[in-house]
Amino acid sequence: MAVSIIALQPIVALVAGILILVMPRLLAYIVAIYLIFIGVSGLLGTGGLERFGL
Repeated sequence: MAVSIIALQPIVALVAGILILVMPRLLAYIVAIYLIFIGVSGLLGTGGLERFGL
């Protein structure tokens, strides 16, 4: 059973929001990981998550 990215986004946002409330310093790591992922996928020319089947 494949799970689409649209179904995962609210769950990831909820978990990230709770973690940021519990540990505010975690925000920097979450933003950094997001920016690195978007930057690497842009450099590889994938244009997003299509390469990963999402």
